[in-house]
Amino acid sequence: MHTTMDKIILGIDPGTNIMGYGVLCVKDGKAHMVTMGIIDLRKFPDAYLKLGHIFERVTGIIDAYLPDELAIEAPFFGKNVQSMLKLGRAQGVAIAAAIKHSVPIHEYAPMKIKMALTGNGSASKEQVAGMLQRLLKIPDDEMGRFMDATDALAAAYCHYLQMGRPESNAPHYSGWKDFVNKNQDKVWKNRKS
Repeated sequence: MHTTMDKIILGIDPGTNIMGYGVLCVKDGKAHMVTMGIIDLRKFPDAYLKLGHIFERVTGIIDAYLPDELAIEAPFFGKNVQSMLKLGRAQGVAIAAAIKHSVPIHEYAPMKIKMALTGNGSASKEQVAGMLQRLLKIPDDEMGRFMDATDALAAAYCHYLQMGRPESNAPHYSGWKDFVNKNQDKVWKNRKS
């Protein structure tokens, strides 16, 4: 585990065709991009094979970069229930890989990530990518052609910005045991009724 000011943050933008990831290193209070990329799921015809591949790749990324925390974009509520369900499954599998490695998880709504980076909750993906490029001084040739990677890096950067602020009211859990420990009064109350 790194110190409070020396952290590795893995950001993930869940997707069912393209899943983005980005890794930030926070050293002496400053964030630097380590890497960003995508997990291409388009070649898998079966939804369950996609989920298996997500688990394997996220596990590999965690093993390679040893993140202290995971910042993941929460699925937004859309009109297409099937799409939301698929996206939720993809997010859940990425979270399961983090839980398996005892990496604490922090979930951020897309609007919160956009707001943290640009000051505008309805900013475009291009505006978020442009702001990240300026803030992290990322050369043009490292930006990549998929916005999923910059969206993932944006989730990590949003978490970095939250680190210096008092803990929000949103609960954060490092796993099921942590959830039960922090919610014993609720768990006990439900058992009685």
